[in-house]
Amino acid sequence: MTELDEEHLLRRVARADRAAFDELYRRTSPWLAVRLRRRCADDGMVAEVMQDTYLAVWRAAGTFAGVQGGGSAAGWLWTIAARRLVDAMRKRARRPETPAEELPVRSTPAAEDEALAGSIGDEVGAALARLAPELRAVLHAMVLDGLTVRETSILLGLPEGTVKSRARRARTTLKEALS
Repeated sequence: MTELDEEHLLRRVARADRAAFDELYRRTSPWLAVRLRRRCADDGMVAEVMQDTYLAVWRAAGTFAGVQGGGSAAGWLWTIAARRLVDAMRKRARRPETPAEELPVRSTPAAEDEALAGSIGDEVGAALARLAPELRAVLHAMVLDGLTVRETSILLGLPEGTVKSRARRARTTLKEALS
């Protein structure tokens, strides 16, 4: 298998040649799947990325510049797959792990609500009330609900680094307010 063979197959795929597409898939899918699995342990995600990649190849084969453009068919294919994998990982990171209908429903008021109402302590309640809403939400999730940084990140739809920095800012602000 030479790059020129795969380049030739891509040129035929660009002309909607299904036999060429089948041959290209037969030649490239085994190594592509191995490379994707090295970067992602989720077989379902790898299968989805493979499908998206070959769909993109079918649709965009005419855009492949070829060896004259400075690239190889395998390199072009890998670039498409790698981008699809990154997209799939980002999409999964934004999607909550637990469907909303499975989340427990609170039957008692949250400790934060009690603090804000003054039943725990006027000073703490006042300090919590002065926190910016985004800091209060992180503090509520991590301290009062006992969630991890990752769980808070998923719950609030924020990157983990943002959760960490907001938690630090909230604690610092509360400490200053209460000292």
